[in-house]
Amino acid sequence: MPHSLPVQLRATVRFLGRILGDVIRSEDGQAVYDEIEQIRQASVALHRNGPGVGDKAVESRLSALSLPDAVRFAHSFACFLQITNIAEDQIQRRRGREAEGRADTLAGAMRSLAEAGVDADQVAALLADAVIAPVITAHPSEVRRKSLLDRAGAIMQALEAHDTPDLPARAAHERELVRQIAIIWRTRLLRGVKLGVTDEIENAVSYFERSFLTELPKLYAHWRELTPGVDLPSFLRVGSWVGGDRDGNPFVTAEIMRHAFARQARAALDSHLARINALGAELSISATLARITPELQALADRSPDTSLSRAQEPYRRALTGIYARLAAAYPALTGGTPRPTPFRTPPYTSPEDLKADLQVLQDCLIAQHGEVFAEGALPDLIRAVDCFGFHLSTLDMRQNSAVHARVTAELLKVAGVCPDYEALCEDERCDLLVKELSHGRLLHSPYATYSEETAKEHAVLRAAAEAVRLYGPEAIKAYIVSNTTSVSDLLEVYLLLKEVGLFKPDDPSSTRIFAEPLFETIADLRDAPETMTRYLALPLVRRLLAATGRQEVMIGYSDSNKDGSYLTSTWTLHQTSTALVEATKAAGLSLQLFHGRGGTVGRGGGSSFDALLAQPAGTVNGHIRITEQGEVVANKYADPQLARQSLETLTAGVVLASLRKRDVSARAAHAQIMDRLSDASFRAYRALVYETRGFADYFFAATPIAEIADLNIGSRPTSRQATRTVEGLRAIPWVFSWSQARVMLPGWYGFGSAVEAAGLAPGQLQDLHQTWPFFSTTLANMEMVLAKADIAIAKRYAGLVEDRALADAIFGQIRAEMERTTAALLTITGQSSLLEKNPDLAAIIRSRLPYIDPLNHLQIELIRRRRSGDDTPEVREGIHLAINGVAAGLRNSG
Repeated sequence: MPHSLPVQLRATVRFLGRILGDVIRSEDGQAVYDEIEQIRQASVALHRNGPGVGDKAVESRLSALSLPDAVRFAHSFACFLQITNIAEDQIQRRRGREAEGRADTLAGAMRSLAEAGVDADQVAALLADAVIAPVITAHPSEVRRKSLLDRAGAIMQALEAHDTPDLPARAAHERELVRQIAIIWRTRLLRGVKLGVTDEIENAVSYFERSFLTELPKLYAHWRELTPGVDLPSFLRVGSWVGGDRDGNPFVTAEIMRHAFARQARAALDSHLARINALGAELSISATLARITPELQALADRSPDTSLSRAQEPYRRALTGIYARLAAAYPALTGGTPRPTPFRTPPYTSPEDLKADLQVLQDCLIAQHGEVFAEGALPDLIRAVDCFGFHLSTLDMRQNSAVHARVTAELLKVAGVCPDYEALCEDERCDLLVKELSHGRLLHSPYATYSEETAKEHAVLRAAAEAVRLYGPEAIKAYIVSNTTSVSDLLEVYLLLKEVGLFKPDDPSSTRIFAEPLFETIADLRDAPETMTRYLALPLVRRLLAATGRQEVMIGYSDSNKDGSYLTSTWTLHQTSTALVEATKAAGLSLQLFHGRGGTVGRGGGSSFDALLAQPAGTVNGHIRITEQGEVVANKYADPQLARQSLETLTAGVVLASLRKRDVSARAAHAQIMDRLSDASFRAYRALVYETRGFADYFFAATPIAEIADLNIGSRPTSRQATRTVEGLRAIPWVFSWSQARVMLPGWYGFGSAVEAAGLAPGQLQDLHQTWPFFSTTLANMEMVLAKADIAIAKRYAGLVEDRALADAIFGQIRAEMERTTAALLTITGQSSLLEKNPDLAAIIRSRLPYIDPLNHLQIELIRRRRSGDDTPEVREGIHLAINGVAAGLRNSG
């Protein structure tokens, strides 16, 4: 970031903060404003002058607040941090418009590659076969309501408009800012009810309606200018898990999947129909004044539009027919009422037919009027149909391997094939599954009675088969198998797909939904190459993959981190990625990696661009999918312009990671050092988290995990099991809780011990940091989370633990490791303080702390009250508002 960013940000934050203050003063009175302002000033002074007397002043002021005043204070600081985020996003938005030459744009990436001898043709060839897909998930850590996201968009637009020399217009835009901020001040920041899966579907679709449907075609149009004469395919698309991910979520059912597709189709078709209607108004070209191709004339003649006023307007007549046919498809695809049209026509049965008709218009325009019509509303519509079809977004299915095993066992038992499938060894399971996949006999009987789990899974699979028939093969392409540990885990999926006609034994290569493993724990990641080697050696699997020549493998950042530390997770994922490339190559196939990244560093977060550049050589090759989760989705995609920047940054990173030349001569030496560090980090992390007696009790008491479980932020339960264990806890609340407690443990713990235990000379690690993007990116992410941590606040959370001996012992280990890790980081990076070499980021984080820290203090006091028996709605409201504010201030916290 250029050094001017904090200056710009401070000015914008002060401006919006003044408006918020004026709103509070106007609506709640001077006394309320003064009380909030005094706490704010005391906290700012504390951060300016350092701990001491000011620390007690802030705490005493917070402790003196009545419960209603405490809730109002939490609301005010949470509001301030929300508008701080808006200010930051608005500045990034503005800077993005000026960033065409930067490395994280496609133009910048192509220029960088050209300097290294890689020409535009090579980039075009890569993109011609590329697959780049961010995938929206419903995994919860987004605490903001959609209402707040909508207000953020309105404020950002008003800020943009406010930047004008026209003083009357400027004053009008400031009044609009006052209105919007007044609405935020009087809007509940918390959801009143728990989100259901249908709410999550609505949220996911809203990003398409708000950003993707318009910005993705614009982005392709822009890229066309960079690759003249090259017709780029739609290699960049946006996927979704919302409505198809059943792993640990009992609320995702067959009906939910049908609802997800119907809602997605409604968004896609509404957008297409609106664009077609607009084109009908625009393309008034007359056949008496312009030449028309025979193909367009034939399309116009097939139109039901016989109006004499449009008799000589073939484009309009053709578009009327196109609109009528798409409107006729609307009820079956969306379950909604038909779009208004006076004509009865046969519906389109595929988006390809719609695209072909639109292409007739486009070809005629270019043939008769030139390349000026190669851009504009019509080519953007054609691109939209190509990207979004009738289904809007390809929906992945996901379920845990243990569920598949139980369902398979019951189907085989009821059908009389095998009395106890789960008692078989792995080889016996594989032999049986391959045999069952070689013939067409089905196991499921409509006359038999099955368990609730088996009946539900079979119903979901039937819904998937319906979706593929209705929306086409792009509707569902991947079936993710969580907790994959063996070959049989993947074969079971094909057995279940066979039951609903999605796998055909007589033609395996016709399969379009593929079982894809998700390797999550450290042990499973290390075993993944061998597992895939055995799987890909099966003749059945070779036939299955013959048409695509590619196998996708998903690797999990969150659970591997929870299992074995940030450093060990990151390094194991790096090694496994390289080994999987070799395993698929040995089978004559290509690998496509699906990165299960979360928002925070402990779940694979940090800069996506830097993470791509740090990927092992040969593991990207133009093919990658990446999950987008929690608050990161809104941060990247809620604003259309930021969405476009994010998509371009992702593409630029993939192009550079795929084509830039790398020096791999030191790979073996690097690996030896990282192996030593990783092993030591793993031991230190496991010793604390899994081997320290009472650690789970400490975690559940010293973090707001129980209070987070009460937040209405997602439909999925926080734990896989109803037990107070780390093993049973989901990775998202695990990371979110440590973030709230300002420990950030999943993002750094074990590194300091690893550096000490490895016994490496400082110069070795300094050289590694300077020459190896993987290592420098890993340390940069670690440094960022440590800069957001606060050991003094963490100690106050530790005070919530009733067993003082336990609290002192475990907190002492955490503090000592934080000191070791910070010292090691500073030595390796050659700094005297964290983020010394990144002053802009340091200033941004520092500017937020006076507003985050008081919320932490208030959260602790209210949690103490609640756990002492005061579980009133006001106490819960205050806790949840404080959680909301801390999450907003830290941003990548979940």
